[in-house]
Amino acid sequence: MNVQKIRKEKNLTVQQLADLAQLPKRTVEEIIRRDKCTVDNAIKLADALGVTLDELCRTVKSE
Repeated sequence: MNVQKIRKEKNLTVQQLADLAQLPKRTVEEIIRRDKCTVDNAIKLADALGVTLDELCRTVKSE
């Protein structure tokens, strides 16, 4: 997942992202740490960050 990368690009703190996504800060921290989450939470994060689920979740593999 690209939560941490996109969060930093948008100059948001974890708390700001949590507030925008209407999720507890601890939940966002766990998502960043574990690099996985529920679909419901992914949708909330994508909406809060203004990106698609694909942008949020897909990792680009190097060739």
